[in-house]
Amino acid sequence: MDKLYVAQSLLRRRKLEECVEACSVLLEENPRDEAAWHLKLRALSEQLYVDETDAEEEGIAEVLMDDTAIAELPRPGTSLKKSLITTSGKAGSTPSIRPTSQSGRPLTGFLRPGSQSGRPTTVEETLLTPRSATTARPVTSASGRYVRLGTASMLTEPGGPFLDVSKLDLRKYAQKPALARVLFEYLYYHENDTKNSLELAALSTAAARYQDWWWKIQLGKCYLRLGMLREAEQQLRSSLKNLETVDCYLYLGKVYNRLDQPLSALKCYEQGLQRYPEEILLLVCSARIHEALNDSDKSISLYKQVLQLDNTNVESIASIATHHFYTDQPEIALRFYHRLLQMGVYNAEIYNNLALCSFYAQQYDMCMCCFQRAIDLSSNETAGDVWYNLGNVLVAMGELRLSHQCYKLALSSQPEHAEAYNNLAVLEWRRNKHEQAKSYLLESASLNPRTYEPHFNLALISDKIGDLQSSYKAVNKSIEAYPDHSDSKELLKAIQSHFRSF
Repeated sequence: MDKLYVAQSLLRRRKLEECVEACSVLLEENPRDEAAWHLKLRALSEQLYVDETDAEEEGIAEVLMDDTAIAELPRPGTSLKKSLITTSGKAGSTPSIRPTSQSGRPLTGFLRPGSQSGRPTTVEETLLTPRSATTARPVTSASGRYVRLGTASMLTEPGGPFLDVSKLDLRKYAQKPALARVLFEYLYYHENDTKNSLELAALSTAAARYQDWWWKIQLGKCYLRLGMLREAEQQLRSSLKNLETVDCYLYLGKVYNRLDQPLSALKCYEQGLQRYPEEILLLVCSARIHEALNDSDKSISLYKQVLQLDNTNVESIASIATHHFYTDQPEIALRFYHRLLQMGVYNAEIYNNLALCSFYAQQYDMCMCCFQRAIDLSSNETAGDVWYNLGNVLVAMGELRLSHQCYKLALSSQPEHAEAYNNLAVLEWRRNKHEQAKSYLLESASLNPRTYEPHFNLALISDKIGDLQSSYKAVNKSIEAYPDHSDSKELLKAIQSHFRSF
């Protein structure tokens, strides 16, 4: 059988390492075999291909060293970087019902890269903000992730890299469209050489007389990786004039998200949906932005549209389940989480959510079984949340001593768990350990300053022990985090009346 045909068959069947070996044998026999060279480049690129149309991790370097001009005081509902607390009174949209993330926004039902992050203003706040879907620790740099992938890929070539990029004549390859495309993907994904990738894309675009939509998207991707967002927008807009593709709309929406222009991103996705009415990726991206802007009704309607088109979409099922749970419908949420379990999603988070839904649906025997399974499956990153939720359930059942132990276990697994410190402080206050409770509340407020509970509890404690100045400062922070909190407003009025009497 022809060796080149065998290599092509291996590539089609996704046996990439075997394909690389087969192409290497062909190139040893004939180093100028362009077909084998083409196949080997494709196989090496496919090994490290990353779908960059989805949300990506935003590293510390990208956040603190971003020189893109963004409004410091944007209008409400027009920024993803500022926390948004609505006053519409919708169920499930207030911090008293639905917890908030580090950025002050409602927790999502599906953890995506960057979904927990806001735009911090200090290095300390940046280091406290989780930015990854698998760990609570911040990512050092998004570009560092590509570098690590590129270095690991050298293990596939025992004799060193396949190509000496510095000796390539990119102008020559730009005249050969088929070879230029696979060479670009090799440089971009395998070598992480954004500079040469950008140069090759620019030369190929010029060779195609600026009419090739594919090369314009690649230029936009290179500019996006380099942080040149306006140049990326220009290239992607130009690509849309040549041919409207789903990927182009997704990348353009990603650019607007990086520019903190969610309304422009939504407009872009709407234009894409007019061209591709039932495209799931465009619907999901639109739903994510509506969810980040605290427009839960529109977000859930979009997720339901996604489920009508693809009833196995995990993100949509999890988001709808979370919405039903926080709108006081645990029985319906339970059905959605059971659906995820039937689909094979088997982890501590699912069993933790099943336990909470079972408890609020008054299925207490099922609740404890699910918590036991969640504890068995939990890792260091998830054990803290499982113990914290179990502690909340035990408080509701009146088992204060056991709940105290659960909060301690949550902090031993996750020392930066702000909510556990807050609840532990309340239990310590009930034990008349006032100084210990105050220290726990201060720690909770420092770990997550955008939640209102520790500030309000600290204000209450300070008011009861007669420290009106500390109480006044804390209650103002509570109102800043949650402007519609009635108890904080009443406490502030009481403190102000004390001050006036003095």
